[in-house]
Amino acid sequence: MIEFASLVWNFLPPFLVVLTVLVFVHELGHYLAARACGIRVEVFSVGFGREIVGWTDKLGTRWRLSLIPFGGYVKMFGEMLAVRREDGEPDPTESMCPEDAAVAFNTKSLGQRAFVVAAGPVANFLLAVVIMSGMFMSVGQPFTPADVGTVIPGKAADRAGFKPGDLIVAIDGSPIERFEEIVRTVRLFPGVPLVFTVKRDGRTVNLTATPDVIDLEGRFGHQRYGQLGISRTGLDRELVKHGPFIAVWRAVEETYVLTGTIFSAIGQIIQGTRTTKEIGGPIRIAQMSGDVWDAGLINVLMFATVLSINLGLINLFPVPMLDGGHLMFYAIEALRGRPLGERAQENGMRIGIAMVLALMVFATWNDLVQLRVVDFFVNLVT
Repeated sequence: MIEFASLVWNFLPPFLVVLTVLVFVHELGHYLAARACGIRVEVFSVGFGREIVGWTDKLGTRWRLSLIPFGGYVKMFGEMLAVRREDGEPDPTESMCPEDAAVAFNTKSLGQRAFVVAAGPVANFLLAVVIMSGMFMSVGQPFTPADVGTVIPGKAADRAGFKPGDLIVAIDGSPIERFEEIVRTVRLFPGVPLVFTVKRDGRTVNLTATPDVIDLEGRFGHQRYGQLGISRTGLDRELVKHGPFIAVWRAVEETYVLTGTIFSAIGQIIQGTRTTKEIGGPIRIAQMSGDVWDAGLINVLMFATVLSINLGLINLFPVPMLDGGHLMFYAIEALRGRPLGERAQENGMRIGIAMVLALMVFATWNDLVQLRVVDFFVNLVT
């Protein structure tokens, strides 16, 4: 319990700072898209529940900081009204005056509504690009040549035939420029054969290596990752600064790669090749936030970048209640030529809420087990 109390007092404030920024950017995406489409925004809230502090701007939007900090929302005028109910039922938008109908969410075209919903996750991806672009211009992008200095005897690289001096140029056909890319790819595929394209003595060699599986119970819970068994003997790692255009391009590339990495990890969990113990909830994220906060600004920015990509990606999942669920309903509406019935949408939302709550409970349980809070209470009664 001492560790849990330490988490609350030392790690929660940094976590709330990072989370608040990410939620604000997400909701700002919805807000700006709504305003661009001429939709009246009634409330912009960071957090849920009772308002702590707030003000109303000249456009009539109430900006709020609310008591429960885990999330936020933008309330748009008319968004709870169905544009068209099942045949034979009245359309509630018909009773609106023309002025209200002109600024209501559900009187807008299907494309405009989809644009507003998608703008939140898109804003999170753009934030990641902005953060990394700024770092690549000001501090530089880590760059280590992708050559092999040492091959550890008995490890995966040794068994595959790697030799010191090899230059790795591709993994499974994907080009490699930096040693950091090798580490990231290998860690993601423990026990999975990978084809490495290597430059050796002026010729190209293909080597198939199966990264060793490393299972580790660490500070952030159970981790399962791959290890190749190579290292570099040189100290020529450097930070390469880029100009604005190259920095943005490199940031987009990194965002794309990180998104693919998250997809691959989720797919491995679904397939059963990666344990569900690695799923962390808000407690574990808070713990990581505190650690990176102590490690300095660059680490905080990179952590915020990864979290922002995760937030944008998760919100695009086709689960009712999430942005992706709304987009799924809009896709069905486009195919049918009319929206799903009100009852179908309500049932979908109930299922979505149940799925999200179940995942949150499961992830929080993993966190509590890792922090040995469960063991503490079990020992009290045994």
